[in-house]
Parts: sequence; structure tokens; C-alpha cells
Amino acid sequence: MQLSRSREIDQKILGHPPLDSPSAPHFALPMNIALISATWHADLLAIAAGSCKEAIGSTATTTDFTVPGALEIPLLAQTLAKTGKYDAVIAIGLIVDGGIYRHEFVADAVISGMMRVQLDTGVPVFSCVLTPQHFDESEERLSFFRDHLAIKGREVGNACLKMLDVLAKAKA
Repeated sequence: MQLSRSREIDQKILGHPPLDSPSAPHFALPMNIALISATWHADLLAIAAGSCKEAIGSTATTTDFTVPGALEIPLLAQTLAKTGKYDAVIAIGLIVDGGIYRHEFVADAVISGMMRVQLDTGVPVFSCVLTPQHFDESEERLSFFRDHLAIKGREVGNACLKMLDVLAKAKA
């Protein structure tokens, strides 16, 4: 998806002005970001990962990891954070309501787990783990989710850079 199309979608779908990328912060040392994606709906999640990487640009390096599903994200995020190799972790997943309440428990466990990882390790963990209220695989809905995930990927990439900048200034 082209950036101009993404900006148009920001306005139409979300009802707010386009989100501009932050002016790229300058970090004293190169930043390394781990990008974890679940493999359920991998084709859709690849869109979020791509726009996230575009937002990060050359400001930091990213390393991609995959896990079977969203529930496995916190464990890998913790493992990666503890290595000391990564300045941040970004998680990308899609937790779909399959008609039972299980998705609510999974979403809560994933987000709570990611929060615990960042508080326990001091490595920020960012979420692009989405829980759509109505997900179906009709072409119209898939088109919406492709556009939406492009926006969310860009937003999480920008949020990561902003927070790394804030943390660097706080530690200075």
C-alpha cells in the first residue's frame, strides 16, 4: 500500500487527520527492535509488519520472529528482552472471535503478559495485537482489515520510536 493511500485511509476510516511519521530521533547507539508476528492470518499481519518497518525506516534495525499464535507472543517477547540484544519488542497478532468467549481470555492473557514482560525487564513491548469485534473473510472485510492493519503497523512503529526517544532522554 502506498503512503498516500494510507493517509487517505486514516482520514476516511478513522476520522482523523493523517498521522505523520515523527521526525526521526537520533540515537547515540544503533537501536535494535525485535518484531514478533503470529502466524494465524499471516498474510494480513505481514501488512502491519511492512508498514511498521516503513515507519521505523533506517532509524533502527529490526529482526523478525514468528510464533504459532498470539498466545505465544509474551513468552518469546520475554526471552528476547532478557537477551539484552533488543531495545524494544513489537508484537503483531490478530485474535479473532470464533463465536465463543475464548478470544477475550486470550486477548487479556496476551496483553497482560506483554505488560508484565516490559515491567519485569525494562524493555518496552509494543502491541499491534488486534481483537476485531467482527471478523469474517469476505473480500470487503478483508480489504478493510488490510487497510486498518497498515495504519496500525505504522502507528506502532512510530510509537516505538517515540518511546525509545523518551527513554533515551530519561536515562541521559
